[in-house]
Amino acid sequence: MPDTLPQPSEFPHAPGMMSAKVRAFDWASHPLGPIDGWPLALRVVLDFMLSSHFPKFLVWGEHQTMFYNDAYGPILGNKPEALGRPMPEVWHETWPVVGGIAARAMAGEATFMQDMPLTVTRHGYREPAYFTFCFSPVRDEHGVVGGWAATVMETTQINHAQEQLRAEASSLEQEVALRTADRDRLWALSDALMIVSRFDGVIVAANPGWTQALGWSELETVGRHVRAFVFDGDTTALDAEGNLLRSEAYRRQVHMRFLRRDGQVRHIAWSVVAANGFLHAVGRDETEEIQRSEQLSEAQERLRQGQKMEAIGQLTGGIAHDFNNMLQGIVLPLQLMQRRLQQGRGQEVQGYIDAALASARRAASLTQRLLAFSRRQPLDVRPTDVAAMLQGLESMLRSSCSENITLTIEVQPEGLWNVRTDLHQLESAVLNLAINARDAMPGGGNLRLAVCNQTVGDGHDMARGRSGMAAGDYVRVSVADTGTGMTADVIERAFDPFFTTKPIGLGTGLGLSMIYGYMRQTGGAVEIESREGGGTTVHLYLPRSEQEADEEPHPALSTQPQARRRDSVLVVEDDATVRSLVVELLHDMGFQVMQAATGAEAMALLSGVLQYDLLITDVGLPGPNGRQVADFARERLPAIRVLLMTGYAERAAMGDDLVGTAMELIVKPFDAPAFVQKVQQIMHHEGSA
Repeated sequence: MPDTLPQPSEFPHAPGMMSAKVRAFDWASHPLGPIDGWPLALRVVLDFMLSSHFPKFLVWGEHQTMFYNDAYGPILGNKPEALGRPMPEVWHETWPVVGGIAARAMAGEATFMQDMPLTVTRHGYREPAYFTFCFSPVRDEHGVVGGWAATVMETTQINHAQEQLRAEASSLEQEVALRTADRDRLWALSDALMIVSRFDGVIVAANPGWTQALGWSELETVGRHVRAFVFDGDTTALDAEGNLLRSEAYRRQVHMRFLRRDGQVRHIAWSVVAANGFLHAVGRDETEEIQRSEQLSEAQERLRQGQKMEAIGQLTGGIAHDFNNMLQGIVLPLQLMQRRLQQGRGQEVQGYIDAALASARRAASLTQRLLAFSRRQPLDVRPTDVAAMLQGLESMLRSSCSENITLTIEVQPEGLWNVRTDLHQLESAVLNLAINARDAMPGGGNLRLAVCNQTVGDGHDMARGRSGMAAGDYVRVSVADTGTGMTADVIERAFDPFFTTKPIGLGTGLGLSMIYGYMRQTGGAVEIESREGGGTTVHLYLPRSEQEADEEPHPALSTQPQARRRDSVLVVEDDATVRSLVVELLHDMGFQVMQAATGAEAMALLSGVLQYDLLITDVGLPGPNGRQVADFARERLPAIRVLLMTGYAERAAMGDDLVGTAMELIVKPFDAPAFVQKVQQIMHHEGSA
C-alpha cells in the first residue's frame, strides 16, 4: 500500500470528538487489539468516515465492532456509548430486521433502503422512526470482506409530516390550517383567540381559544359577522379597520372591546393579516392587565398623595417643634419681665430682654434656613478666599471634633481661585457638614476637608446627589468621613427639609436642605457620594470669581457662663434659654435646682449622691431622650416625680406610651402661671409664685 496511508494510531484527516475518542480508547484489551495492528483497509475507511459530515458508522470483524462519526451521534440518542461494542448489542431492538441486511453486506452485497420503518429505543422508550441508508461491504487489501460501512439519514420527521398531510381533510378551513403542521397545533392548543373571516367580516373559523376566552362555541360563531361580538362603542372602529384591510393595509394591530357570552366586556388586542382571500386574526385578552394597570396607577397616585402629605406633615411638624421652643424662650422672659416690674426690680429686666431677643433671633434663623432651601433668602455674595475662610474656621472645626477623630485639611497649594459666595453661609455649611461627619463616626475615624480648583464640563455626571450644575470653573470643597455612610434612599431624601436619620433632639433636618438651597442660589451645587458602611463625601461646588477677595476678620464666639443654681429639682433641657428660664421660675418657687443640657448629663447627675424629688425634662434631648431619662430616674429614685416637656404640638410625637405612671406632660410654649400650677400640682406644694 502507498506510504501516504495513515500511520498507526493516527487519523490525521479526522478532526472532532469521535476521532479523539477512537485514539483514547483502550484497544489493547479489545478483541481488535492495538491500532497499529489493524488492517490498513480498516484504518483508511475509518479515517474517511471520521472526516465526513454525513452520519456514518462502520462495523468490523467477527465481533462486529462498531465505529461511528460525530454526525451519527444524534441518531444514537441516549444509548450507552456504542464505540467498540458489537453492533447487534448496540441496536438490539432493530437487529432482527437489520441483521439480514448486515449479513448480505458481509457477503459482499451492497444494500440501499429508503424510508425504512424501524422501532428504536434511544431515549428510554420505544418510538417509531424512519431511516434511509446504504450498507456497503469493506474489503481488505486482499479483496476479503472484513466489515461493512453505512451512510444513514433519519427521515422520521419528513415521514410524519407526509403522513399528517395525507390524513388531512380537503375542506377550505382545513386547507388553511394545513399550510403547516405547526399552524394546526397552534390553532388547536393556543390560549390566543384565533378567527378566520371573509373580507366582508363573516367568520368562517374560530379556534378553541376563542371559545375559552369569550364563551361562544364554534357553532355559535361560524357564519356570523364579527360585528355581532364587538362592543357597541367599537363598531365604528371595526368598520374603519375592515376598510383599511380591504383596500390598502396588509397587517393591522387593533385594540377592541368584545362581548363575552355572559355579557362581560373584554379588552382584546388583535393582530390581523390579510392573506389568501381571508382575514386571519390572532387576539390576546388584555382585560386583567388593563385592570391591574389601572389599579397600579390608582395605588401610585395614592402613594404619591400619601408621600406628599407625609412630607407636608414632616415639614409642619419640624417647624412647629422648633418654633414652639423659640416661642417658649420669648413668652417666659416677657412674663418674668412683667413680674420683675411689678416687684420693683426693673434693674433685672435687661437679662430677660436679652433672652427673648436671642430666641427671636433663633426664630429668624430658622426662617432663613427655610428661605435658603427655597432659594429666597437675601445673600451677601462677594468674592471670597476659601483658603482664608478655612484657616479662620480651623480652630472651631477641631474643637467640634471628638478626641478619637483625626481632622485633615488639604488646600490646593498654588493658584486656588477665589469664589463668588456668601462667606457666613459658607462657614455655616462647612461647619454643619463637619458636625454631620463627626456624628457619623461615633467610634472615631478620619475627617478630611479638601479644597481644589475644578472645571466642570458638559458631560459631568449629574446623577450623584442633586447636582444639576452648569459647565464652568468652580472651587470644590469636599468634606469626607469614614463613618457609617448612607443608603441610596437616604441620599435621595438627604436634602429634604426636616428629614433626618438622627434621633429626636439630635438634628432638625434643616442643615443639608439649607446648604442645598444656599448653593443653588449662589450658582453652585452640592453632591453626595456615599455607600452604606463606606463613609460619605459631600462636595460643594463654588463658582469661580475673577475679582480679589475682601479681607474680613472672622468673628470670635462669645460664651455666657451658666449660673449654677441650687435645688432638689433636676431640670433637663437642651435649649439654654428655655432651661435658664425654667430654672429661674423654680428658684422663685423656693426649690433647689440642678440642670443638665443632655440626657447623658442628666443620667450622670442622677447616678450621684444627690437626691431629687422632681425631674423636669424635655422629651427631645441629645443622646437618651427625655422618656429614657425619666425611666432611669424612676429606677434610681422610685419616689421621684416626673414632668415631661415637649415642643411638639401633640403627644403622638413619640408614640402613645410617652407618659408613664406618676408622670405629667406640659406642651411648649406654656405660660409661667401654667407651669407653676403644674409643678405645684405634682409636688402638692403651695410655695410662692
